[in-house]
Amino acid sequence: MLETVPDNRNYKDSVFVDLFSTDEKAKERFLSLYNALHGTQVHDVALLENIKLEQVMYMSFANDVSYLVENKIIVLAEHQSTINPNMPLRCLEYVSRLYEKLFESKEKYSRKLLTIPTPEFYVFYNGKEVYTREATLKLSHAFKEQTEQPNLELIVKVVNINRHNEHPLLELCKPINEYSIFVQTVRKWKELDPVYGFQKAIEECIANNILREYLERKTKEVINMLLAEYNYEEDIAVQRAEEREIAFAEGIEQGIEQGIEQGIEQGIEQGIEQGIEQGAHNKAVESARILKQLHSDTAMIMQVTGLSAEEIARL
Repeated sequence: MLETVPDNRNYKDSVFVDLFSTDEKAKERFLSLYNALHGTQVHDVALLENIKLEQVMYMSFANDVSYLVENKIIVLAEHQSTINPNMPLRCLEYVSRLYEKLFESKEKYSRKLLTIPTPEFYVFYNGKEVYTREATLKLSHAFKEQTEQPNLELIVKVVNINRHNEHPLLELCKPINEYSIFVQTVRKWKELDPVYGFQKAIEECIANNILREYLERKTKEVINMLLAEYNYEEDIAVQRAEEREIAFAEGIEQGIEQGIEQGIEQGIEQGIEQGIEQGAHNKAVESARILKQLHSDTAMIMQVTGLSAEEIARL
């Protein structure tokens, strides 16, 4: 039998994971979410087995939840940034390890058919970028050769839980609805007060009866988890910015090479100049996109990047 994750974890949980996996009332919240997803009325927490693996989906930062319930393996993950198109591949690795731990090796060589729990994969998105209310990611989308009936498939359902999208799940599941409000409140206060924003967000949620019992009981722990989450998101943002810088440099180099080739007919100097100008424009666009995601006003973005208001609006 797969062991549950010990409390002395050496990695950091997100608030989402604590709410639905590790907190003392996590199983009750998970059952509410499970029932909302399946249209069921399961209430016995004894039917749940937490089978979360350590450091698989998100390296040193835990942002995933998995339970064994009613002959199903339910894997949940949360994204507060861009949806990763490689989630099906990551889920494949994750569920393979779960099956490996659920069954002894010798059972897999038995002449009797080994029945296994049915896996289901969900990603809950509440990032700032515009995203559809619901989407489906498939492992087969990544195959180099597309076929009508792939021999291996894994499907991940993406649900946008931002409140303005009004996904039905928010009406059916109180914990996920209140969590969505909590995230929205945290983001608001983090922008208004970078120093004490987390504390003020928690105070507002408690006053409005949003995750009240949980936040009153674990205020300090939640603040620490939020600090870890935002540090993690900033690290990811820095990595992506570095990737863009590399892409920009490569773009300039490619532009110069193309310019030189064009220069054979049009003049080498003109071709190189066009390549450099295109590379500079690409950098301005990427910088504007980052500033826009950070909710900088248009006038400031225009001043920093030199782009027009129309160009910024199209990003």
